[in-house]
Amino acid sequence: METTSRAGAPGRAAVPQRTRGTVDGYLAAGFPWYGLDGAFTGPRWLMQVGAGADGTVEHGATGHGEPPSFRADTGQENQRFAVVVTVASRPVRQSADGAGLLDATSVTSAAWLAGSGLLSCTWPTQMERHLRQNWLDQQTDIAWDLAENLDGEGWSTLSLPVDGVPVDFRYRESEYGWVLAGAAGGDVHLGAYGRGMSAYGLGFSVVTDIAGYEH
Repeated sequence: METTSRAGAPGRAAVPQRTRGTVDGYLAAGFPWYGLDGAFTGPRWLMQVGAGADGTVEHGATGHGEPPSFRADTGQENQRFAVVVTVASRPVRQSADGAGLLDATSVTSAAWLAGSGLLSCTWPTQMERHLRQNWLDQQTDIAWDLAENLDGEGWSTLSLPVDGVPVDFRYRESEYGWVLAGAAGGDVHLGAYGRGMSAYGLGFSVVTDIAGYEH
């Protein structure tokens, strides 16, 4: 994630892909990864990490439940998943080429990645192909506007445990699913999104064995 400004926000050109990732990028990160805590006993899987221009890992996501599918015979109303987004806490810093400054990461960064991640799982399969890009552009703008205004009416507060300690998250629901974002401490910001699994009652914890998500 190189910036949280509107023009250069991660995913502005294309929302984060829901393709399966490998553990290598996760092992290269200099911060802890988060997932659902031990109360969740279902399948776990990895998504792709995001890196800066210098190759430094900046964010990534762990999936829980069944990976979203766009198959016509798999309705979105039947999908059950929750994805936890971990974003490294970064101060304002120089870009890799030294030509400018990169914005600090924040809870807004986590909210944006979570919102756009949910959007990437909500492709309108029944919409005519030439209309899909217009829909995607419109929804992407909405996701960014909401992430920039976490104190706005579109969000409420939901308290959930992070490593056993209650943390207040900003939370919202839509027809596509739910999104939340908050701070997990000095090292990272957390976002999450899901569908078919209620956010109420979820808990987050540091992943002690990220390789376990590959299986």
